[in-house]
Amino acid sequence: MDGLRGKFQEFLITWLERYMPNQAELAFDGLVLAWLVLFTVFVHYFLHGPVFGLVTKLATKAKGNWQQLLLTHKLFQRVAFIVQAIVLQVQAGLWFESTDSLLWFIKVATDQWILLFSLLVFFSFLDFLERLAYSKITEMRFPLRGVLQTAKLIGSIFVVVLAVSLFMGKSPLLLLSGLGALSAVLMLVFKDPILGLVAGIQLSANSMLSVGDWLEMPKYGADGDVIDIGLTTVKVRNWDKTITTVPTYALISDSFKNWRGMSESGGRRIKRSVLIDTSSICFLDEAMIQRLSKAELLGSYLEQKTKDIEQSNSKKQVDMSLTINGRRLTNIGTFRNYLLSFLKSHPSIHQEMTLLVRQLGPTTDGLPIEIYAFTNTTKWAEYENIQADIFDHVFAVLREFGLRAHESPTGHDIRALRGPSSSSSVLSVEAKPQQVEQG
Repeated sequence: MDGLRGKFQEFLITWLERYMPNQAELAFDGLVLAWLVLFTVFVHYFLHGPVFGLVTKLATKAKGNWQQLLLTHKLFQRVAFIVQAIVLQVQAGLWFESTDSLLWFIKVATDQWILLFSLLVFFSFLDFLERLAYSKITEMRFPLRGVLQTAKLIGSIFVVVLAVSLFMGKSPLLLLSGLGALSAVLMLVFKDPILGLVAGIQLSANSMLSVGDWLEMPKYGADGDVIDIGLTTVKVRNWDKTITTVPTYALISDSFKNWRGMSESGGRRIKRSVLIDTSSICFLDEAMIQRLSKAELLGSYLEQKTKDIEQSNSKKQVDMSLTINGRRLTNIGTFRNYLLSFLKSHPSIHQEMTLLVRQLGPTTDGLPIEIYAFTNTTKWAEYENIQADIFDHVFAVLREFGLRAHESPTGHDIRALRGPSSSSSVLSVEAKPQQVEQG
């Protein structure tokens, strides 16, 4: 091959010396460069035209989706650029001598070109693996994106070191040994990626957070679904559709609330109170007991409770003419038992979880009666509808027990106390300035 190349080169130079006696070598270099450019352009259009069209057609006909993912991430196009650089380097070695400066320049340029697109091919392959993993696995607990980003960072550093070593003609080990002195600077520059990598491993090992979890972190204004766990940041789509980014290492150094346990349990908690006006609390009289006994959820309770109270009072021979003597039923206690029976028979309340109707400490706003229960769904809209329906019923049945919900007085209440005469006087006072202005 060298003999054939040498003879052809001598023939061209001899032919060029007839027309350019003093510039034959320069003209030969120009012709070779033009040929290399034309051949490289031909290879480019051949690879990105017919060959890429054939690959696209085959990928479209394939049954699996991984072929389409390869095309999406431009893996073939970047491999084609590497092939073009290799072809250019081989062609240049056929035409130029090993001592020629043009060959050295082309070799250095193509080497850097090959390294760059090799790195891009590596990136495309990692992106392909990520998309393929998330398409196959519906619930990814392992922070795959953070690990792949770490691999990209390590690959970038390796390619940069290799590119510099090729340009300088030195061994990469020599440059790597010199990086030891810069380790402190590198630790400072790559502090966030290193902390993020460690945090991602801890989050995965302890199953603390994964994509799709409901994350609540008030310090960073995050309250919504986790949509991405990266090397340095975690993206949270809040319920108002805004996106909050939280540093990955902050999930280890700071506290956060993960609502995954609620979602996996199949029940969502209701913990809400109704404030009872304490002045409406009283003992039940016979008429009210007879009326409430007709209630489906209270009949058996009142019958059994009344019998127990009568037996207890007769046994102790209590004087029942005085209301403070003996045991008696109260409207607030009967109301609590009614709510408990109501929740136990409710089709949307989870019966296998905690179910309480309890009385909290009285406050200036009244006596809180709290419902502590769990719905049998975790969907937000359904949960809110169930909770609203329950408390609609609670407020509606209060008057059946002679109870009132506590309300702070409003301006309307104060005006009602003043009477109609006061209202007319207020109107007359308000009308006086208008009369003065008219006068």
